[in-house]
Amino acid sequence: MTNYKLGLDFAKQLDDQDQLSDFRQQFHIPKDKNGKDLIYFCGNSLGLQPKITKTYIDQELQDWANLGVEGHTEGKNPWLHYHEFLTDTMANIVGAKPIEVVVMNSLTANLHFMMVSFYQPTPKRYKILIEADAFPSDKYAVESQLRHHGYDDKDGLILWKARKGEELANYDDLEAILKEHGEEIALVMIGGVNYYTGQFFDLKRITDLGHKHGCVVGFDCAHGAGNVQLNLHDSGADFAVWCTYKYLNSGPGSLSGAFVHERHANSKDLNRFTGWWSHNKKTRFRMRDEFDQLPGAEGWQLSNPPILSMAAIRASLDVIKEAGFDKLCEKSKVLTGYFEFLINQLNNKDIKIITPSDPNQRGCQLSIQVKNADKSLYDKLTNAGVITDWREPDVIRCAPIPLYNSFQDVYNMVERLKQLL
Repeated sequence: MTNYKLGLDFAKQLDDQDQLSDFRQQFHIPKDKNGKDLIYFCGNSLGLQPKITKTYIDQELQDWANLGVEGHTEGKNPWLHYHEFLTDTMANIVGAKPIEVVVMNSLTANLHFMMVSFYQPTPKRYKILIEADAFPSDKYAVESQLRHHGYDDKDGLILWKARKGEELANYDDLEAILKEHGEEIALVMIGGVNYYTGQFFDLKRITDLGHKHGCVVGFDCAHGAGNVQLNLHDSGADFAVWCTYKYLNSGPGSLSGAFVHERHANSKDLNRFTGWWSHNKKTRFRMRDEFDQLPGAEGWQLSNPPILSMAAIRASLDVIKEAGFDKLCEKSKVLTGYFEFLINQLNNKDIKIITPSDPNQRGCQLSIQVKNADKSLYDKLTNAGVITDWREPDVIRCAPIPLYNSFQDVYNMVERLKQLL
């Protein structure tokens, strides 16, 4: 949609036409001291709580209270295979086959577990390529992997940088890096959506490039899962990881997801750390059997899962399933496009959007760069009842989430920003 208009009436018209508008009522919206809803544009950092989450967690607390250890097999949702309740919906959201997906551990832990298997350096091919402005945790993780294998983390890290004076990474530059250094690079590990700019990378293009030069390719989809159509299976990526507390609304510090392409499903020669939850389910409790690896992504599990966290994930996934992820992605493009239109109509030289304007190269995030930034504009926005987040050195990240943000939220946010400017 490109025929956006100014004025509150148009925002109300868009809300009236929105088939997903009722889903806002299924979430707890934070309120100001006067009891009015805050404008919450921070779902790219922590998603809001679905109202059914408490019910889902209470069910497991009740089974624990009433059944004790028997809850593993006799509970309403038996804990023994609870993670399987999440698999199909999660696989649909990230564009994967169920055998390729598992929910386990936390994000950076999963990244390390994936690198145990998929970063196998040799004296000739040991370097890791990441985008220059990757999320810090990714950079720290790959640097520590280089050191762990006995390599210098400065020499072994290759950065895909944006060109001087530009914010977005350029694929021609990536191609040039791989052409020059491809035989030295063991792993290409890119953030699926860049946390700072909101740029949604072409995962298939990057994977094809990396594989062409003999590199393993993985993605950190923390800012992509539940936000954009990742199509992980079709991308051909070897692995991916993501968190569930941003666009997937599972609660602070909740579990992570992992994807391993099905071509690796039965690879017993891949190095990996193992635990009893990666052992054959049928013989897991015989205890004294030799290790018998599970096929697919489940074979990377280590421990039995934290059920209370998984209950929260299940609640959110059920809401997303009810809404329909394809429909959420469609609304996201209209909502973010409307937001971009209103920001551009401000025509203010002190701010600019650095997120790609092409809807297919972004999700529901706009990164607003502030000239001569000192964080004061962000602080004023917060005081005006708009919850966003600030990323050094000069960006206010705003995420209008299609599940619970309205077009009037977008209109009101820009009106408050206009007054502050």
